[in-house]
Amino acid sequence: MLRRAWKPLAATTVLIGTPSYLYYQFTKPQTFDLAVKVRGADGKPVMATRTFSLLSKDAIRDRLIKNATSDSFSRPESTIWHYATASVAANDPLEDAHADAIIARDPSDPSAPGDWLFFTVMDGHGGPHTSRLLSKTLISAVVLELSSLIHHTDGVPSSGFLENLKSIFRTSSPKLSEDPQNPERIALAIQNAFTKLDRELINAPLSVLAANLDAESIKKNILPDLSKHPLALQTMLPAVSGSCALMAVFDTAHRHLYVACSGDSRAVAGIWEENDDGHGSWRVEVLSEDQTGRNPNELKRFVKSINFQSSLTLAALRIQSEHPPNEADSVIRAGRILGGLEPSRAFGDARYKWPREVQDVLSRAFLVGNDQPLRPPPSSFKTPPYVTATPVVTHRGFDFGGIARPSRSPASRFVVLATDGLWDKLSSEDVVALVGGHLKGLKGVIPKTALSDLVPTTSGAPTVEGKDKKRNKIGDSWSFEEENISSHLIRNAFGGGDVEGLRKLISIPAPFARSYRDDTTVTVVWWVDGQEGNAQATTLSSGNIKAKL
Repeated sequence: MLRRAWKPLAATTVLIGTPSYLYYQFTKPQTFDLAVKVRGADGKPVMATRTFSLLSKDAIRDRLIKNATSDSFSRPESTIWHYATASVAANDPLEDAHADAIIARDPSDPSAPGDWLFFTVMDGHGGPHTSRLLSKTLISAVVLELSSLIHHTDGVPSSGFLENLKSIFRTSSPKLSEDPQNPERIALAIQNAFTKLDRELINAPLSVLAANLDAESIKKNILPDLSKHPLALQTMLPAVSGSCALMAVFDTAHRHLYVACSGDSRAVAGIWEENDDGHGSWRVEVLSEDQTGRNPNELKRFVKSINFQSSLTLAALRIQSEHPPNEADSVIRAGRILGGLEPSRAFGDARYKWPREVQDVLSRAFLVGNDQPLRPPPSSFKTPPYVTATPVVTHRGFDFGGIARPSRSPASRFVVLATDGLWDKLSSEDVVALVGGHLKGLKGVIPKTALSDLVPTTSGAPTVEGKDKKRNKIGDSWSFEEENISSHLIRNAFGGGDVEGLRKLISIPAPFARSYRDDTTVTVVWWVDGQEGNAQATTLSSGNIKAKL
């Protein structure tokens, strides 16, 4: 009897038990262990092992495309412009930001047809406050400075942002004897806009304080408690946190590209050069330098702020920030400003700009009552300011395709702007090859050793590295599966074809993720004209022109 009953029981176990076991195996949460830095009982950092949930492949892709956008627009000269942006956070909240603006010239403009295109990425640190403010104001500041340059006006026009944009490209008044759109003047205007905006940002809390000091308080040396003032945190937080900023300005009518860099974000161009046999390669042109204490040009304590790489000549504007000889060993320590801040140029970061006494007064007036007292400056802080937002501006002439382009001239095809989270993982050469492969239509997983044959590159302007770190590349293959070209770069920065490595890296939550990767924001701008059908990329939705002039 028992022997006969055993057989159906065994069958039931096979039919029900095994699938249940498999279901459990495939549905139970996957985890991984990781060494992370935590605070010990004494408050000092120590390494400890923590267990984290491993995100699924679908969840990883959701992270990659969560903040991804893309757009395109065509112009009368037959050029089709595309741009795409993506961000992946390591901090919570994301401290990076970005912005763009497209300005079309009115047909009555002597420079028409053509556009001005503005693209920026901001790498915030110490919170998102400065980068978010810049995403709303930096392009506007540059536009207003250009308007002032062209029309010789000192005040800020009051007709609204779009009207201010339009004013740049209206026919110049007869009194202008010089070309207001001369590249040297445009570059200086961009530089001045950065500098003035940072000055306003840093001085905003002082203006609020001054407006709330009465004669009696001044006489008795009484500092008011302004912690509940509506502008207290609104002005202080963007000043004391910080952000690098990188801007590309395309003038398509004159075929000029300006890149303004404050900090250690980087701009790289891929320039297509065709051979006699009809084949070609992408020349890697690095358009900015990583501005940290490890950059020899920053260590000299002066820079050539306007670096013209065209046939134009201009005596370079030299900005000096001198400190006494007894600070020679402390201004830069371990590649960082006073041993703390890595970028040597940035907006905000008032702890490296305000005198010590000003920091103390503003902290007591605005922050102490909010339980957010300002950290004291570094011990070697003596002769501020140590950090500037004044950018290094470079200018290049580019062939944007479309109008009267010689059939054999080099054709620019894309520019990549990215915060240092990308460059921590990928080289400039990697990025150009990956974008070139994406535009070529490569699909699937490709061995890293094979990409150079599929997408040849050559070296142009070299990279000036600002970090003293080796890139710990994950895996041996690249992945070509993301439609958004910026998400494509971030996927390959964090693992590429190594799916498990990619899953682990992106699965690390804040605040632990910051030890393994940084907030990463990428904007790619590329353009196609009718003469180069083989460079077509995925068709994007029609773009929104921000203003018509």
